[in-house]
Amino acid sequence: MRPLFICPVCGGALRKNEKSLFCVKGHCFDIARQGYVNLLLSQQSSLKHHGDDRLMVKSRADFLEKGYYGKLKDRICEVVSSLVSSPAVLIDAGCGEGYYTRAAAEALESVGLLQSAGGIDISKDAVSFAAKRGGAVQYAVAGVFNMPLSSGCADIVLSIFAPFAADEFLRVLAPGGYLICVHPLENHLMELKQAVYDKPYKNDDVFSVPAGFEQTASEEIKGFIRLASNEDIINLFRMTPYYYKTGEKDQKKLESLTRLETRVEFGLEVLRKI
Repeated sequence: MRPLFICPVCGGALRKNEKSLFCVKGHCFDIARQGYVNLLLSQQSSLKHHGDDRLMVKSRADFLEKGYYGKLKDRICEVVSSLVSSPAVLIDAGCGEGYYTRAAAEALESVGLLQSAGGIDISKDAVSFAAKRGGAVQYAVAGVFNMPLSSGCADIVLSIFAPFAADEFLRVLAPGGYLICVHPLENHLMELKQAVYDKPYKNDDVFSVPAGFEQTASEEIKGFIRLASNEDIINLFRMTPYYYKTGEKDQKKLESLTRLETRVEFGLEVLRKI
């Protein structure tokens, strides 16, 4: 399989040997045993924040595998498959543990419309987990604001609950390419927040179409999920940003809960590069 990524140092094409990716200028990047490659440069790697940690990644993976967000995943796959009529390059910018990445790639592959697929995330723990899923996806540790991808290489970019790097999405998309963005609406997980906080707040529900794009579709996916165990409740909480912003006293409010029904509200936006 031809490497999808480019050298983060010089921008040259990467070639693959048995254990690494390398460019003609001699820059070399080892392929981890799980199958991913770390393309963060040294100055980027020294940053204090490296994305989701192992606890958050495992919690999210365990939760998503139970199918609680299956309706969203299926809708993403339907939208992705509807946007192209010839083999396409799919990039998941901020792929996390790869739940949506692999599903979208398989949806295209099943109808003969996948040329190649890549997943990028700044969290090494997340990318390592994603690579273990297997499938026809190449994964790299990298930031979404400086993706190791050539300009105009992608037909579809996914941005699902991830940092929104509009300029970089515009750069890597081919003319007429599509950006699919998923974001939480204002009452997403409200009942979970009510169980934790004395004064739960609504999410900011503002989405603006960035310059260089036109919006071709927008929809809301709403409903309720019924969490059937304390483990699922805790996993849901741990996979959100709330967990690390919440004190121990409020966190303990969930310890005795064994059932919880909470609403889920997702906004799904489809943008086309002009």
